[in-house]
Amino acid sequence: MTESDAVVRVSVARLAVVTVSLPLGAFFLCIYLSLRFNFDLSTATHCGVPNYLPSISSAIGEFVPQRYIWRAAIAVHCAPRFLVASMYYSFMNRILPNVAFYRNAVKVTTLLNVVENVALLSLSFVSSKENYDVHKVSFILFMVCSELYMVLTCLLLKDNARRFTTPLERLAFVKKKQLMTANLASFVIALYFFYRHNKYCEPGMYSVFAFMEYIVVLTNMAFHMTAYYDFHNHDLVVCEWKTASS
Repeated sequence: MTESDAVVRVSVARLAVVTVSLPLGAFFLCIYLSLRFNFDLSTATHCGVPNYLPSISSAIGEFVPQRYIWRAAIAVHCAPRFLVASMYYSFMNRILPNVAFYRNAVKVTTLLNVVENVALLSLSFVSSKENYDVHKVSFILFMVCSELYMVLTCLLLKDNARRFTTPLERLAFVKKKQLMTANLASFVIALYFFYRHNKYCEPGMYSVFAFMEYIVVLTNMAFHMTAYYDFHNHDLVVCEWKTASS
């Protein structure tokens, strides 16, 4: 016979907080350092007009130590992200009806979640200056997969909200809807100001684009942070297996 002893027990809610805190802290630190020490270079654009905020790509990929701070945070946070993606696979299969359509939809959402994470790794470790094409494709993949993941997750849960088993799961769903809406709105607004900046080269337009870009990233982080509620009473347990004689 066999028996197992828990070697490590970690609250998934606490793990979610730590996982999101890594890129969140690195994000604000990189923005601060770029404004403090690399203001002129980080806010410069092809238009040569005054701007006051760096784009995210500039803040996290063009200067040292910002580049290494961001890469370290993303590298460490990605492993728990893959774990949470697998947990959401089980969570969605529990919430949604046991029919082929929903089973396939859960596989699609999980794939989107995983590809989003891989694309984030890629765009973080390959800056636009190092390889523009790889960075561009990674960024597009990240945005497409993250937006589709949020929308599809909310649509699937909306029709099956009655199957939630705890108030925290219902709270998580409400916050998911709010954050998805804010994320999509911010993304559209960011595209508008990016267009205006490139079309008319108006002073400050790129700064507004950069600020809306920040909101897109922050709402994306907050959306993933809802795992804190969905898995609030769950623990991650690492066991040591032993063979016991009868």
